[in-house]
Amino acid sequence: MRFEHARIADVDSNLLGTGKIEKAAILGQQGGIWASSPGYTLDTTEQSNIVGAFVDPSKVQAEGIRAAGTKFFTLQANDRSVYGKKGEAGIVTVKTKQAVLVAEYPAGVTPGDATKIVEDLADYLIGVGF
Repeated sequence: MRFEHARIADVDSNLLGTGKIEKAAILGQQGGIWASSPGYTLDTTEQSNIVGAFVDPSKVQAEGIRAAGTKFFTLQANDRSVYGKKGEAGIVTVKTKQAVLVAEYPAGVTPGDATKIVEDLADYLIGVGF
């Protein structure tokens, strides 16, 4: 229970609380949603594809990334991070030791600002074993 509350706090404070991330979730690499912002729903296929993107980045590079019913054009994909865009909005996904952070940012937020926020939280989680 304590772990779950800590992860919800990560989404609320460290992602949404910045004002630059609009929707976010933390997925377990072995499956399931550890935490998510209210109303942000990733179906099981989307969850599986997001986690799987780090195993085969070329697939998500070719096909794009889908989250909460929205398809994003993949800008970059590697074994740590996947970045995508749809119009002026975008998505940042980052793999940690045990989880994958998923964060969508709205139009008006620069991709670099959103990326730094998510990558910094990932670095923190990696540092504490997650």
